[in-house]
Amino acid sequence: MHGILENGAGLQKKVKIGFSWTTFFFGFFPALFRGDLKWAAIMFISMTAIGSFTLGVGAWILGIIFAFVYNKLYIKDLIEKGYQPANEQTRQELVNRGIITPTVQSETA
Repeated sequence: MHGILENGAGLQKKVKIGFSWTTFFFGFFPALFRGDLKWAAIMFISMTAIGSFTLGVGAWILGIIFAFVYNKLYIKDLIEKGYQPANEQTRQELVNRGIITPTVQSETA
């Protein structure tokens, strides 16, 4: 599912909610291309460090874990930067998945 987040200046970002297939297949590159340098660096360093000790198996396992959690982390970072759900459908989906609390209201609601 996709959602739309909007900041106070009206800038909108379309975000994927749920499992990140791009992170699953391409590792830290989706975070890098989104400009999310913090999580790109965390993924790269942790996958490199764990992978070097486990002959790559640990990096593969971390890649699967990051695929399950990365989109949620990205959305939470955007919300911390002042983005809010742009519509009720996005807000409800974020509440249902436990990303935001029901008390967080979008500016359009």
